Amino acid sequence: MSVALDDTAPVLVGQKRWLIGLTREEIGQELIAAGVHARSAKMRSNQLWHWIYYRGARSFDEMTTISKDLRAELEARFHLGRGTLIEGHVSADRTRKWLLSYGSNQEIETVFIPEEDRGALCVSSQVGCTLNCRFCHTGTQPWVKNLSAGEIVAQLLHARDDIGEWPSPKEGRMISNVVLMGMGEPLYNYDNVAKALRIVMDQEGIGISRRRITLSTSGVVPEIARVGDDLGVGLAISLHAVRDDLRDELVPLNRKYPIKDLLNACRRYPTSSNARRITFEYVMLKGVNDTPADARELVRLLQGIPAKVNLIPFNAWPGAPYECSDDAAIAAFVEIVNAAGYSSPIRTPRGRDIMAACGQLKSASVKQRASEIR
Repeated sequence: MSVALDDTAPVLVGQKRWLIGLTREEIGQELIAAGVHARSAKMRSNQLWHWIYYRGARSFDEMTTISKDLRAELEARFHLGRGTLIEGHVSADRTRKWLLSYGSNQEIETVFIPEEDRGALCVSSQVGCTLNCRFCHTGTQPWVKNLSAGEIVAQLLHARDDIGEWPSPKEGRMISNVVLMGMGEPLYNYDNVAKALRIVMDQEGIGISRRRITLSTSGVVPEIARVGDDLGVGLAISLHAVRDDLRDELVPLNRKYPIKDLLNACRRYPTSSNARRITFEYVMLKGVNDTPADARELVRLLQGIPAKVNLIPFNAWPGAPYECSDDAAIAAFVEIVNAAGYSSPIRTPRGRDIMAACGQLKSASVKQRASEIR
């Protein structure tokens, strides 16, 4: 699938307009431009919305509530594809990873992490990344572009296609949660991310509640309040260090937005409460950020913030400059944070054998045997 893209121009597949990622109003405008009478455009746009986002239709022929003549006209003008699947992998622990292409040199990875009766879809927001976090494999890949709203939504549509979760279920969903924790920094692509999430949250379509969506940021401080005001989704902060000098090294964005400013923004986050806490992600790096003193300083920094701490054992990737903390160091860290009243689960590594674990995503993934990665 060849797609002509930038952040503002209409997304075209060949000569056809791509409907994925458009709002209802934009679909209506496209229909009017295609010759549908203005009085009928709203009804027709609602029909298309239902078929695309509730039924998961991949062709206009499936849309049996629309006349054959209009379906033929729509087929001639519009496209419903999800991008091109380059590779798909299934881990020994049932984690799935897809390498999707949206044009030349525009490949991203999307990961589904299943549990017994539910699961989370980890979605990318950019091709590559500008942040160069030293522990993250994606950070070694140059930034190429922001993903459009359609390219973000299409990742979810593709995952549902593969899992077979259409029509959009109200309960008992396998894809129950969406996390913006894939490739890229979501807050450096805010407008497209916000547009995509509004489509995902629409209850007449995909219908995933804002309470089941989490946006993770490395700390783009000026945009954090906007996420809470506009979207009201959960917030996760990639913290990873408790001192500015170390965080400057691990997360270079800290040089622009230091820890104090980041935590003040978290204290003001509009939807945070004891019932809906901000998640602080903290990757455990051996001999770098994993001492009891680090744990005690983390507790001090989080005072006054409704928070939980997600401790992430470092997931190795080819050429990584760090090692994962020892089990004993992680256990001691957890004990200190828990004793201070903060929930601090250790994230179980998932999908390591297919390079799908946290921090391992890169669209030009280097294939290695699990024994080599370990």
